[in-house]
Parts: sequence; structure tokens; C-alpha cells
Amino acid sequence: MTTTFSATGEEAIKHSIDLASCPSAQRPEGSDILEFFEIERTAKEIRDGHYKRVALQFPDELLHESVPIYGLLKGRVNEDQELYVLADTSYGSCCVDEVAAQHVDADFMVHYGHACLSQTSRLPVLYVFGRKPIDVDSCVKRIVDVITSDEKNGSSVLIRHDVGYSYRAGEIMKELRDKTAATATRIVYHALPTRMEPLSTQPRSNSSPMSEKHESSEVLRMVSGADSIEDDGFIIYVGDESLTLTNILMTYSSNRVYSYNPTTNVVRLESGRTNKLLMRRFAAVQKARDADVFGILVGTLGVASYLSVITYLRELLSRAKKKSYTISVGKLNPAKLANFMEIECFVLAACPENSLIESKDFFKPIITPHELKVALLPEGTWLGRYVLDFSHLITESESNPTTAVKEAVKEDVENDDTDPDRPSFSLVTGKYRQVRRFGVEERAEASDSGDASAVVIRNQETSVAKISDSAAALFLQSRTYRGLDARVGQDTPSVLEQGRSGTARGYTEELPSTDA
Repeated sequence: MTTTFSATGEEAIKHSIDLASCPSAQRPEGSDILEFFEIERTAKEIRDGHYKRVALQFPDELLHESVPIYGLLKGRVNEDQELYVLADTSYGSCCVDEVAAQHVDADFMVHYGHACLSQTSRLPVLYVFGRKPIDVDSCVKRIVDVITSDEKNGSSVLIRHDVGYSYRAGEIMKELRDKTAATATRIVYHALPTRMEPLSTQPRSNSSPMSEKHESSEVLRMVSGADSIEDDGFIIYVGDESLTLTNILMTYSSNRVYSYNPTTNVVRLESGRTNKLLMRRFAAVQKARDADVFGILVGTLGVASYLSVITYLRELLSRAKKKSYTISVGKLNPAKLANFMEIECFVLAACPENSLIESKDFFKPIITPHELKVALLPEGTWLGRYVLDFSHLITESESNPTTAVKEAVKEDVENDDTDPDRPSFSLVTGKYRQVRRFGVEERAEASDSGDASAVVIRNQETSVAKISDSAAALFLQSRTYRGLDARVGQDTPSVLEQGRSGTARGYTEELPSTDA
């Protein structure tokens, strides 16, 4: 029996995948596996790169294709080149799992299926998106109809698509530009990279021509929503309903967003549900305003700037006098996070496609780094846009050190000096609450009047720590059951005795006698 807090482990063994609900996993019947998964191109990249150990990363829905792909590649690479299949990703399957690849000391990776195209930090990656079926003529016709019938006559149109349609994107854009040449609408499109080099090997000189490797980093900014179009422009997304479409709606909340589904050949205006998505996230931000203890969840180890954003979040919370804990838990589930009951809100540092987590099944809200930035601002303050790419937040903070967040924190600290007991009004409960501030230096008069309850035993050596600056200790002190009583120095130590030896099947003293 599985509950919210515990699991038997049986689910992992009996877990089944509904391939019918995963269109990206379905290779059309009769299609050539060599062409669909680009076997020849992949083998050529491995041979030309002289890589010795190559990791092949598959999502769960494509795992059934891993064995034939491995066999086809193995017969086309050199004998001294080894291939390894990564079947279970450490975090989201859209991210490159560089951690698992390091377990086999890989020097190159091939990522299959849907990808978020996050910048890698250690290994070069070749992307094989697959080839979803699409009718080019019908797609172009539908997009042209949207452009010509748009009531507000937008000056620009940004074309985005699912990575599975990249192989036909060039043909679609050529026909689209030919048919819209007579209009005043500007078509904006960036081709998605099929290979990405780690950040450490990308050229840093701005004077040299932009190479394909550096261009992939610029394309990544577009994929994560860092680029922009005119205010009167709109976006057309080609693909099924997915996390990519949700991220577009959040990032471009002030623009109209249309979607074209190649499977149903239907165009739909998606902007109507943007407000509902933002309202859900706004509710999570309000809960974060009431939190004093935060948990920074490491949701990726493959995105290049994840260490920078963790450091940024720690400093941001420290300036706001909040307590923070950094936790690496892999794939999230309610049972894992329920172990940290003293944490009031979690901040997830993950790739853009895995950043938005519905908190209905979790006991505490889970927000993004951008939402934390908003939560630390004064009530009613909004930054004017929604950012899911946390690397953009780092760049923004470095280029503008005097941000509104720092000013708000400075004002809050000044108010603390005048009135340390100033309450805060909660929009969630509709009541005033007492704010706990961590990392604040004790005043001289407060330290003189301290009592025994201000300290707590830290370990068996009877060293003590201030309880006022430890969220975990404060939570433990509030519990009625605090574990077994240590009784340090009160009981006489027991006599050291010889323990059992052998195995659980039969300890030494339990084995039958061998005497005749």
C-alpha cells in the first residue's frame, strides 16, 4: 500500500508507461529507424570527434527504442569507442544528465527525445529530437490565416515550435516568408541547435565572427524566453499542448499566443488561460511572503549556471533575514519534501520546463527564483514580466546591482532597527503575523537578559548553540516528542560485550554443531 508519506518500492518495479499518451515516443509505423533517429549522423559525430565513451540518454517513453539504437550505432562506430545507455535520469528527462554520464566517465552525450536545450557545463551534447509527422502545406496555410486575420495587425510574429518538428522548420519558414512577403508583418524565428558545446569551451571574444557553438548559447536565451518582440506582436506555437507552451504563456503574458496542433490541424488562441496560470503563481508568491524559512531545491546539475543561482538565492534570502537550507533531492515528490517540516516554502532551481510545479500535492508551496524575487518586494510590487530562465536573473543582478529587491530589503532592515517587533499582514490568512528574522545580531541589552531557553545542546560533547538563529532547533523545541532522551552523563555506561558474527541466515552461535 502506498501513502503520501511512504512507499513500498513496488511501484518502481511495476511502473508502466502509456505510450499512447506520449506522441513523441511513437515512431510512425513503417518509418525507417535509421532516418527517424538519425543513426548515420550520430555515428559520424562520434567517429569524427574520436570520443571514447559515449552516453546515450533516453527518456522513459523512448526506452523501448534504446536496444535497437544501441545495436545500430555500435556497428557504425570504431571498435575502441564504447556506448552506454542512461535509462533513468537524475532530474527531468528534458535536461542533459551530466551527473549520470560522469558515472561512466563519458566524454560525449547523445540526448534523445524532447529537450529543454539548457546550456551544459561539462560535456558536448548531440540532440536527436525525432521526427514528428506534420503537413507543411496545411501548417503554413493555418499560420498565414492567423496572420492575415489578426484583428490588431501585429507588427511582428514570433514562431516557436516543438523540437520534434525541427527537421521541417526550415521548409515551413521558407514557404511562410514567401506567402507573407506582401504584408507588413515581420516573421521572427530562430533555428534550434542540434548540438551544444559546454560553456567552458565556447569562445569569449566578441570581435571574432559568431560561430555555431556560440550561436547555440544565444538560441538558448530565445528558447527560455529571454528574447522579446514588440508589444503589439504575437506568438504562434506549433505543437501539442505541453510544458513548452505553458512556459511561453507565462513568459509572454502581455502578448497574444496562438497554438497550431499538427495532429488535429486546429489553431487556437491560448492567451485566455494566461490569467489563470498567473493567478495560481500569484497565490504561491503570497504564501512565500509569509514564509521565514526557505528550502532551496537543486532541481538540476546539468544547467551551466545552477551554482550561480544557488549562491544568488542564498544571498538574497540572507539580506532579507530569512533562513535557507540547500537540498538536493533529485526528482521531486511529496514524500521527500515532507521530511523537512520546518521549511515553510521551497524555491526550485531547475530548467525552465521543470520550474513550474503544481503545489496541490505538496504540503508547502514551491516557487521559482523569479517568484522569490517578487515575494521579497513590498506588497503590490510586480517586476512587469515573468522570467523562467534563472541565468537571466543572474545576468540582470550583475548588470544592475541596485535592484528594487535590494532597496526593499534595505528599507526592511532599517524598519527592523526602529521596531524589531513590527508585525506583517498576511493576505493568505487575513491576519497579522510575527515575523521571524534570522541572522540579526543580538542587541547588548537582549544578550544581558538572556535565559536558559535561548540555548540548546548541539551534540554529546555538551556544546551549545543559540536556538534563535536555528530554524530546525526552533521547530524541534516546539514539538511535544523530540526523540529519545540522551541522558548525557546521567547513566553509567554499559559493559562492552562481544556482538554476533556471521550472516543473518545463520549467526555463528546459531549454526549446528560440527562435532561428531
